[in-house]
Amino acid sequence: MAQLSSEDEVRLQSMLRQLLQSVKEKITGAPSLECAEEILLHLEETDENFHNYEFVKYLRQYINSTLGAMIEEEMEKCTSDQNQDEGPGYDTLVQHVTKVTQESKEYKEMMYSLKNVMMIVVESLINKFEEDQIQNKEMQKKTVKEKCSNYCTDSCSDSDSSFNQSYKFSQGKLQLLLEQLDPGQPKEVRFEAMQTLCSAPPSDVLNYENWTTLCEKLTVCLADPDPAFNDRILKFYAQTFTLSPLHMTKEIYTSLARHLELYFLSGENHIPTLLTGVDVTHPNVIRLLKKVRLLNEYQKEVPSFWIRHPEKYMEEIVESTLSLLSIKHDQSLLVSQKILDPIYFLALLDIKAVWFKKWMHAHYSRTVVLQLLEKKYKSLVTTSVQQCVQYFESCENMRSDENLIHPKHCGNKQKTFYSGQELQYICFVHSLCLLGRLLIYTQGRKLFPVKLNNRKDSVSLTDLLVLFTRLIYYSPSCPKMTVTAHAEDYSPASLVTEVLRILCDQKEYATECLFKSPVIDAFLEPINNLMKETEAAPNCSEMALIHVADILARIASVEEGLFLLLYGENMNSSKDENPTGAHLIAQFSKKLLDEDISVFSGSEMLPVVKGAFISVCRQMYSTCEGLEVLIPYNLHDSIAKAWKKTSLLSERIPTPVEGSDSISSVSQESQNIMAWEENLLDDLLNFAATPRGLLLLQKTGSINDCVTFMFNRYAKKLQVSRHKMFGYGVVITQVASTAAGAVALRNSGFINTLVTELWAILECGRDDVRVTHPRSTPVDPIDQSCQKSFLALINLLSYPAVYELIGNQDIPNKSEYSLREVPTCIIDIIDRLIILNSEAKIRSLFNYEQSHIFGLRLLNILCCDLDTLLLLESQYQVSAMLLNAQEENVLEIAGDHRDFIIDGLSVERNHVLVRINLIGGPLERILPPRTLQKGNDPYPWPMFSSCPLPNCYLSEVTNRVDPKQDNDIGKLLSSFKISDKQAECIENCRIQFCQTMRTNPSIISGTVLAELLEKFVLDLAENPSDCYFPTVEYKATDANVKNESLSSVQQLGIKMTVRYGKFLNLLNDGAENDLTLVLKHSERFLKQQQATIKSTLRCLQGRYPGHDWFVSSLFLIMLGDKEKTLTFLQKFSRLLTSAFLWLPRLHSSKYLPTDISESGIHPIYFCGAHYIEMLLKTEVPLVFSAFHMSGFTPSQICQQWISQCFWNYLDWIEICHYIATCVFLGPDYQIYICICILKHFQQDILKHTQSQDLQIFLKEEALHGFRVSDYFEYMENLEQNYRPMLLQDMKSIRVQST
Repeated sequence: MAQLSSEDEVRLQSMLRQLLQSVKEKITGAPSLECAEEILLHLEETDENFHNYEFVKYLRQYINSTLGAMIEEEMEKCTSDQNQDEGPGYDTLVQHVTKVTQESKEYKEMMYSLKNVMMIVVESLINKFEEDQIQNKEMQKKTVKEKCSNYCTDSCSDSDSSFNQSYKFSQGKLQLLLEQLDPGQPKEVRFEAMQTLCSAPPSDVLNYENWTTLCEKLTVCLADPDPAFNDRILKFYAQTFTLSPLHMTKEIYTSLARHLELYFLSGENHIPTLLTGVDVTHPNVIRLLKKVRLLNEYQKEVPSFWIRHPEKYMEEIVESTLSLLSIKHDQSLLVSQKILDPIYFLALLDIKAVWFKKWMHAHYSRTVVLQLLEKKYKSLVTTSVQQCVQYFESCENMRSDENLIHPKHCGNKQKTFYSGQELQYICFVHSLCLLGRLLIYTQGRKLFPVKLNNRKDSVSLTDLLVLFTRLIYYSPSCPKMTVTAHAEDYSPASLVTEVLRILCDQKEYATECLFKSPVIDAFLEPINNLMKETEAAPNCSEMALIHVADILARIASVEEGLFLLLYGENMNSSKDENPTGAHLIAQFSKKLLDEDISVFSGSEMLPVVKGAFISVCRQMYSTCEGLEVLIPYNLHDSIAKAWKKTSLLSERIPTPVEGSDSISSVSQESQNIMAWEENLLDDLLNFAATPRGLLLLQKTGSINDCVTFMFNRYAKKLQVSRHKMFGYGVVITQVASTAAGAVALRNSGFINTLVTELWAILECGRDDVRVTHPRSTPVDPIDQSCQKSFLALINLLSYPAVYELIGNQDIPNKSEYSLREVPTCIIDIIDRLIILNSEAKIRSLFNYEQSHIFGLRLLNILCCDLDTLLLLESQYQVSAMLLNAQEENVLEIAGDHRDFIIDGLSVERNHVLVRINLIGGPLERILPPRTLQKGNDPYPWPMFSSCPLPNCYLSEVTNRVDPKQDNDIGKLLSSFKISDKQAECIENCRIQFCQTMRTNPSIISGTVLAELLEKFVLDLAENPSDCYFPTVEYKATDANVKNESLSSVQQLGIKMTVRYGKFLNLLNDGAENDLTLVLKHSERFLKQQQATIKSTLRCLQGRYPGHDWFVSSLFLIMLGDKEKTLTFLQKFSRLLTSAFLWLPRLHSSKYLPTDISESGIHPIYFCGAHYIEMLLKTEVPLVFSAFHMSGFTPSQICQQWISQCFWNYLDWIEICHYIATCVFLGPDYQIYICICILKHFQQDILKHTQSQDLQIFLKEEALHGFRVSDYFEYMENLEQNYRPMLLQDMKSIRVQST
């Protein structure tokens, strides 16, 4: 191509001219030369025709002929190298080949040659352009003298290319065309004028000074009966809509709308009636539908660009449309004689009112539409409502004949005729979709009520929703064998359900529209009929019930909707008199499960109907308040029975034989059964969302199967439920709070997977991805990549779970660990990440420091649960291990002074050592920070490698009790004088206690508190009405129990208690022996009241698995007095409060039903923690939501607080007040105190939810600033609102009927 022939030069000029003409508008619109260059450089990205340009094709061919062979050779070479694992060091093959090509000699020669050629071509074009400019000036002088010129010569010499032709219509020419379009002109003249106008450039037509007159003329021409002429006009309209700006298309659109408006208002046109129907092959109908179709297409397109233009353009378009659709013919005629209005034809073409949906989408246009509907065109809304009412009435009148109601689906055959009834149905669908979109918006709902012509009462918003609801089950359903996608989309029930789903999606819409008693009653009407087996019942199809259940489930998933279903508007939760929706749905679901409804016997759709209504129940019983309402129906038992029955069926399905005709039927049957089985398991699993529900699930014996099902879905990352916003986090945390749940999680493989994934993140890289950038060094102690696994472990490792997973098990402590040896359980995590007591363990870690810090952080959180701390200490001596590690971290020793190496690990170990060796509340101990400070002394806190700890970690403000006997104390004690009216005395004492707690709470401590508790409990124990448990004789002496042994956990707990008591100046030197005897007596006393439990759970294999923190607290309150403590415990054991304060009291107790004892779940969880969650949702909803979002549960943290009597979380004085409040005022105050704590820390909880470390905060941090006495007024309000319900349920634990 070194030498360019003249032919080649001309051809290249033509190609280049074509390209420049195509991008002319883009370049001329650029504000600067740089921008124009930028447009050309990115032309391939912005121009969809880029690869069709001749110049681009030429360049591609030229490059391929010059460099193609070299590129193919290089690609083959790289491919062969990659197969031998010797590929280039680039991310992709393309990058490598591109670089080699650009650096080659051939590429440089090609670019040099191409540049020279293009310079010649461009220079020729420039010269040609200058010549053309001179010719143009001469031509313009000639055209001025002419009155009318058809066209001007092309500005480019290459006139045979369509790209280079530019027609120019003068004003005179357009005026001539306007005259030729006059109806008085001959047909041929008008047709030719219209054809010429179609070829005119839109810009010339737009600039026509009589444009308005031309629009009016075109409007008149639209009425011409000649089909060809009509088509030509519509072609012009279509071109204008496509090519012209909005202010021009607006005029065209309004003229078309005005024409149609005149067409329908004129009595001369033969518009079809409902009686005659619409034949779409009739010429008049064809012309009319073409016009409406053009109008509708523009309606759907214009919202995408009208915001860029003045609002008045959009207003004119909207008003002309609404004016057209509001046309109503004579209403006095019979329905069958009614002339079809414009909306019928629009509905034929846009049955789902897509145009209206698009107009209502943006606030810009929605505001105008709603204002015009309200002020001028409300009749359109009224007509739509009228259509829905008429359709519903026709359904009622002709329920027996489905064919008369809606059109049949004709398959692939094109439909050419629509009967009156079909037209009514089509218009109904359009009206339904229009109203459904209108109801989404506040201003749209304000258009109601509307007044209909044939009704006395106005149709309110609620009336309309009731009408929609009844349409679901009153309208006919399609036959099962013909339910196609088309039929499903346009069946009345599906369409109404689609509208109602949209309303359910937003709380604001649903609250105003759906959450009304009449609407809920309308949903429940078919259920009521089926329950009563009335005559109306058989007419309700299975599909209608499925649609009803779908909407009810969505209603129940919203708080306000759930409240309405549970209690109704009259706050009535009774199942006897006027039962609420929840009761009716539960009864119906139970009958369905028991197959006790004859109407559906043998129906193929029955499992789907069952699943749909159980889904509604699931939305209710997965909440605490919903479960309380539905408990009497024992749905967990019914679902479990159905699951077991289905499970047996799935096992009996025969294996298909190859070649048999029954393969497909057996396969389909097995799929249906398996789907139903999984659905039932999912329903059972949702009971685990609440503490009491988890107990019910465990009673069914299906917890292992449910957890396995959950793990399978979790592993596949499948959605939990269509109505749930978050994953399985809450359910897993809830399940892990119990011993049986932890075992189920282990057996399912969940823990194995969790540990394996954690190890992969901590210790393994991503081998499947070529590393082009090194991984960043973690800055945070727990790297962000590990945070999710860390939180999952925290959620999992409650004390009941820890005891089941590691209790009485040794760690491996191998002499050697393979680098490929991956941990699979919690014991392995402790062995490999926490207790690194050998070189073999350290060498087995690729990221020793990061992984060990992870382990120490996990240990720190585990040790916040004192029972877990004692278990780890008794089995693995973690404290000694940490001290030895600190000893190895000593830099040098000078006398008694030791210098420790300060690094991430030593700082973490120091924090953990202080935490596990010191007991105390927020003001009683000081925990060293785990971060370094700026300055010369980055870590001023002393490290240590032996006990006792340095004194700097003991708070100077120790809570040493000084019981002063002042007037308040005298008043308090005087209220216990024995009188004839014992009940009155007890009540007076409670009043005096509350008053003292409000005014001077500090005096309720020490000997005063001990004396108060003794006297009060003695009075209660002597009053039979206040006793809950029977009296148990206990005559054992110290000699009888002296030789009995305590568990290692109890022994360590005794040492911890005595150390804390001495710190508080409450105990003397001999207190350890006395406390040991107290715990031995206590254990023996409770053993008399225990039943023999047969269980595989480790926690039920003998004594209580943890330490008795209540007895230890009581021993400190009694100032170490053994006799007073034992006497108090024997009296206190008769009270209901003992069941919730003293946890070992009900361990394997004979007073609990056998199934509850065998579950290993304590009443503080399935009763106390259950109500904590229930009240928290009502009283502090933001905190409840925060827990839910974090995948954590209030029940787990409250169970931990209560189990250890708030040790390490509250100061001693507050622990005393907690115990005293529960003893004096009742066990329900335990729940109120937990609510107050969570309310007190609301802002902190919300903050840590946002930072995704809520679990860590709640477990590690003491309850700073919380005082029981500060919340007494609030707790009294809670008592007034909730005590009857709470105490009734607490008292029912002995005779639990659930």
